[in-house]
This record gives sequence, C-alpha cells and structure tokens, in this order.
Amino acid sequence: MKKAILSCLMLVAGLTASAQEQKGTTEYVFEPHWYVNIQPLGVQYTLGEIGMGDLMSYNVQAAVGREFNKVIGARLAINAWQSKGGSSIKDVDYKWKWNYIAPTVDVTFNISNLISGVNPNRVFTFGAFAGLGANIAWGNGEAADVNTAIKQTLTYAEYDPAANVIVVGKQLPGDPLAYLWDGTKTRLVLQAGLTGDFKVSDKVSIGLEISANTLSDKYNSKKAKNWDWYFNALAGLKINLGPTYSTKFIPAPEPEIRYVEKIVEKVVEVPAAAPAAPEPLRRDIFFLINKADIRTSEAQKVADIVTYLNENKDAKVQVTGYADAGTGNDKINDRLSAKRADAVVKALKDAGIAADRISFDSKGARVQPFADNDSNRVSICIAE
Repeated sequence: MKKAILSCLMLVAGLTASAQEQKGTTEYVFEPHWYVNIQPLGVQYTLGEIGMGDLMSYNVQAAVGREFNKVIGARLAINAWQSKGGSSIKDVDYKWKWNYIAPTVDVTFNISNLISGVNPNRVFTFGAFAGLGANIAWGNGEAADVNTAIKQTLTYAEYDPAANVIVVGKQLPGDPLAYLWDGTKTRLVLQAGLTGDFKVSDKVSIGLEISANTLSDKYNSKKAKNWDWYFNALAGLKINLGPTYSTKFIPAPEPEIRYVEKIVEKVVEVPAAAPAAPEPLRRDIFFLINKADIRTSEAQKVADIVTYLNENKDAKVQVTGYADAGTGNDKINDRLSAKRADAVVKALKDAGIAADRISFDSKGARVQPFADNDSNRVSICIAE
C-alpha cells in the first residue's frame, strides 16, 4: 500500500469587479463670441431743479461687443437723442432741451457666470459695465431764449446820490445761465451701469440696461459747482453672433479590477487539471455628441482588446454601437451608432486582428444600455 502525504495551501481565487453602469457628466464650456445690442426703447432723466417729469426725454442706443471669457468683455456703445435742463425762478419753471450723441467704450462683467458658472439654460443673466467716452452736444438755442427771458424778470434797486432817490428796475449784470454755450461742444463723459438679459434662444435675448452718466458742470448751461448727471433706462434685443458655448462629456472612471492569484502547492503528483478558460473582457468606448471618432482618451481601451485577442488566439470580439435617445432622430441615430461600431472594427483591424475574429452590430437609440443619457454614445466591446 502506498500512502501519500498530501499537503495543499490555496488562496481563494477570483476576479472582483464592480458591475455598476458607466456614468459621467456633461460640462458646458464658454466660447468667446461677438454680439450686437439694439435698444430703441429708452428714456433719459437729466438731473435738475424742477420736477422729474419735466426733465425726462426719449433715448436710444446701439452697441457691438465681444465676450472674451465667461466674465470679462468689452463693447462700443453709441447713445443719443436729447437732454433737458430746467430752472425755477420766482415760482416760474423754465425748461430747455438740446441734442447729443455719446460714443463710449465700456468694460463689461457677467456677474451670473462669475457667481454660478457657465449655464446656457439660464433664463436671466445679470451683468455690469463701466467706461468712458465723448458727449457731443448741439442745438442749445432754447437755453439762450430762456436765459433772455430770465434776465428780463430779474432786476435790482440802486441809490442815485445826485437825485437822492432809489432807482428800481435796474437789470442785473451777467447771464442767469452762467455756463450758456452755443454751437457744438464735446465733453468727456464717464458712465457705469447694470444689465439684465432675458433669454429667448441661444442667439437672442431681451436686453435691459440702466446707467448713470456724469460730465462737466457746463453741460446744462447752469453753474452748480459740481458735475452734471443724466440717467438712462433702455430696452431692446441682444443678438449673439456665433456659438456661445460647447459641451464636453467627462466619463466616470472605470471600476478598478483586482486580480488574486491562485497558489497551489503539489506534494503528490496528480493529473493536472485542464486550464481554465480566460474571463471575458469588456470595454466601453465612449464618443462625443454627434461624433464617431475614437478619442485619444479612449484609445487605450482598444489596445486592451487587441492585447486580449493576441494572448488568447481562440477568442473573438463582439462590437455593438449605440446612440443616445436624447439627441437626433432614429434615422440619424441608426447611422451614427453604425459609424461608432465601424470605427472600433477598423481600429482592431488596423492593429492586426483578423476580420473573422470580429463581429459587429448597431442598435441606434432603440436600445439604451445605460441609465445616463450621455453614456449611451458608446460602442460596447466584449471579447471572449
């Protein structure tokens, strides 16, 4: 009788891998762009001594600008129409108006993007601006007429020593409107304000704006010993020229696969067991929206499949292309999913894998392997 002493030490072997679905996130990327802003509905209030309603006038503005990044931009704006002045003398209100045009260069700030980041689905966008320019004014004839009318009402009393009497009705020297001007005058103007855009589409929004403007004390012809001010409120359309954003899909990292080696110590010679079949290999190759090109970040997955097939000569691979249901229609998605499968098949053939070891199919958007919509822009490859 032969007795054999058998001693065996084994670590449990297995392949552990997470079975959860591949997910990811879509990130919005700001795109620099030009825009035009046309605001034909405006009102101006010029600061003065009489009632606010008497100092309000019609106002318009047009601008062209560029957004350099998600927060900072610049624009050239042209504001124009009319300003008003007024003065109250002996309970009589005097009013006059004149015309102007004011081109300004402004730096713009997107406050909503600064606080909350880029979001093209935002309904209301809040911003601010500040800048300087030139106020070119003309047509001040009404101020000259008012100046004459006021002078006729202002008199003073004077003592005549020769006649030993007080003479009344003498006209005051000088002009009541001490800074009265005529012709065309150009003055530096500083402005700052706030904007609010209500989104209508990716290209068009309703643009609202309020601004405060300050310039020389001589603007309204009156001497006040401080700068003159006017305030504008405007409404119109803002039209974006070109795309304002793009999207970038960031897939979640694949689960870490850990391998545990099986160690068997043979003490007695026994017939060797048949080698176990290799575990199937799955790789999910993700694509950008409306694209069928394999990105550099996904190329390693194709290389993993090639390595597996080279190490296992009897193995074959099944490639299935998909498209997401949230984009396009069935006709477009059928074509796009087929292109994604073809792209992977071509990459495998270019790497030396024989055609008879590759089978492929496409499902369009009729089958959605993942719960997350963006993850369904994929070719699923299973080698076994």
